[in-house]
Amino acid sequence: MAELATGTSPLGVRLERDGALLRLTLARPKANLIDAGMIAALSTALAAHRGAKGLRGVLLDHEGPHFSFGASVEEHLPAQAAGMLASLHALIGEMLEFPAPIFAAVRGQCLGGGLELALAAGPIFAAPDAKFGQPEMKLGVFAPAASVLLPWRVSQPAAEDLLLSGRSIGAEEARSLGLVQHVADDPAAAALAWFDEHLAGKSGACLDFALRAARGARAREARARLADVERLYLDGLMQTRDANEGLDAFLAKRPPHWEHR
Repeated sequence: MAELATGTSPLGVRLERDGALLRLTLARPKANLIDAGMIAALSTALAAHRGAKGLRGVLLDHEGPHFSFGASVEEHLPAQAAGMLASLHALIGEMLEFPAPIFAAVRGQCLGGGLELALAAGPIFAAPDAKFGQPEMKLGVFAPAASVLLPWRVSQPAAEDLLLSGRSIGAEEARSLGLVQHVADDPAAAALAWFDEHLAGKSGACLDFALRAARGARAREARARLADVERLYLDGLMQTRDANEGLDAFLAKRPPHWEHR
């Protein structure tokens, strides 16, 4: 059944429902940072189970009170940003093209890179206290993957509201926007019940082709758009004084001083 997270792994990996469901559990509470180790573990788990006969779904959930506080700020610094973005965007591409439906169960904070990860899944099941946001703007940077994925989930104005303000929204507002599909006191249990009712009895082969039909063109477009925003982030934004100031200020736990250049 289970291949649980160990002391060296940030991710719990286990097969359930007689191999029909792959469960991936972010296992570094309370922050569950989407850092290099977490990204590598997720990519490895998906690659190991890609094409597994009879797999009909992947549940992405988490240990602790929060889904994720986001990506590692240290890995956004100029020396590491290129490698971090390349690996995160490759993972998102893998998720968008995975041959079985991926769905997420979220409690607590789901922010920054954590929300980008959830956006790359399909349906999001959220607890009533869940909070969703892209706070990168408060650090003087933008959210590359969310800039691509969020407008596909919600309207363009709603996406720009969240991307530019950096504000967080609750589960009910997220559902009203189309960001969240289900709100439940126990989102993981609700996600499992949804899987049992709607996916477990389906053909794995048909689910694969149905996903290709539904999102194939968009997945290909996403990879191209991710490459574009990655270049914009690295070659444009990270050359500005304010981007570096915002990251340095966050790490130093002081307010940033913007010079608008």
